[in-house]
Amino acid sequence: MRYAIIVERSETGYGAYVPDLPGCVAVAETAPEVLALIREAVAFHVDSMRESGEPIPVPSSRVEYIEVPQVA
Repeated sequence: MRYAIIVERSETGYGAYVPDLPGCVAVAETAPEVLALIREAVAFHVDSMRESGEPIPVPSSRVEYIEVPQVA
C-alpha cells in the first residue's frame, strides 16, 4: 500500500503525519530525519493494527498541488 504523508516545517524542525492513519506522526530536526521516522512509524502503526485485529485503512488521501501567482 502507498500512503500519502504530510510534512510540515516549524520553528524547531519538521513534523509529519499520515492522513489515512490517525495518530501516526513523527517529529525531527531535519526533513530527511522526519521522513525516515515517519516511514518507521507507518510500519509500526500498521503492524500494531494487524496484531490487534483492527482493519488496515485503505489509502484514500492523495496529494495535489496548485500554482498561484507570486505577489511582488
